[in-house]
Amino acid sequence: MTMLITGMGTAVPAGSLTQTLAYQVTQQLCCDSDEHRRVMELIYQGAGVNERGTVLLQEPDAIPELSEGFFRPRADEDDRGPTTHARMEKYEEHALALAMESCEAALAHADQDVSEITHLVTVSCSGFYAPGWDIGLIQELGLSPETTRTHVGFMGCHGSFNALRVAKGYVEADPKAVVLVCSVELCSLHHHYGWSTDKVIANALFADGSAALVCRAGVADQNPIQSKFELIRNGTYLLPGTKNAMSWRIGDYGFEMTLSQKVPSLIEQNLGKFMTTFLAREGLTVEDIKGWAIHPGGPRILDSCLAALSLSSDDVAPAREILARYGNMSSATILFLLNRLQEEPQRGPVVALGFGPGLTIEAMLLSSEI
Repeated sequence: MTMLITGMGTAVPAGSLTQTLAYQVTQQLCCDSDEHRRVMELIYQGAGVNERGTVLLQEPDAIPELSEGFFRPRADEDDRGPTTHARMEKYEEHALALAMESCEAALAHADQDVSEITHLVTVSCSGFYAPGWDIGLIQELGLSPETTRTHVGFMGCHGSFNALRVAKGYVEADPKAVVLVCSVELCSLHHHYGWSTDKVIANALFADGSAALVCRAGVADQNPIQSKFELIRNGTYLLPGTKNAMSWRIGDYGFEMTLSQKVPSLIEQNLGKFMTTFLAREGLTVEDIKGWAIHPGGPRILDSCLAALSLSSDDVAPAREILARYGNMSSATILFLLNRLQEEPQRGPVVALGFGPGLTIEAMLLSSEI
């Protein structure tokens, strides 16, 4: 038995920033010299992002609301901005509303009666509180109080891959299971003050968003429900000796990301061999894959995948489009990308790829009959 994805929904905040305006605001928080400003401008220009959402704004490009509100200019060189406590207060204030919007869209897309939802799987690596927004979803959506909850937390950009692995386990164990999966990431709350190349790169890429899926058991061509994708297989690969290549830690002034410049080359060196083994389990090769959903961690990540798998620029064009329109929304991004792929008629196998701390590669093989 396999798992069908029967509905998808996405949501972004009402407020957003163009990359140019994001640089103008953030350089006041990070740069100590003209050289810093020149380097930072190049990083922002090369990030592949045109615009991205933030819950800290109520409408697009409301710069005073951001720079005179939550992220105030540095008082001195030791100023590191809002405390983690203050950032988590913002997370608690905004996470549920964004999750509700994406879940309602996914349920409507699937024409799914909420009374039939048996399991809720939630994903986030950008905030914590309890009782959390998973409880809020059960109450606000009107799910049964007996709905089984599982939270996938702090796994980084590949968190939704693990959430779908959990969902697949549920539907394989119970053919009557209907699982709602929801990711919420408010990465803009973790903008960093002061100069650090790793953190400036993170500031240039990350954004806020939520995405949800409705999943249930079945076989696509034998099920009357209009499926969007059928999840065939999950796979994971922990790259040896890469523990320090990517990290995500809780600091006193937000969550702190480190991202080695070696990550793209590590992916390029290891991805091809892993994909060959992963696809061979289903009797497939890279050449058999008709669609690619590659998490756009940044332009160099996509370039490394293109090189490792000998893909064409068209294969990664949807991922570049999502990155440009929304930024990197951590675990929610891959679900935005799957939603983007299902907008176009497709038939055949699709591979989704994500990368996160470990350094870990996560993969999904899906069948598309759209």
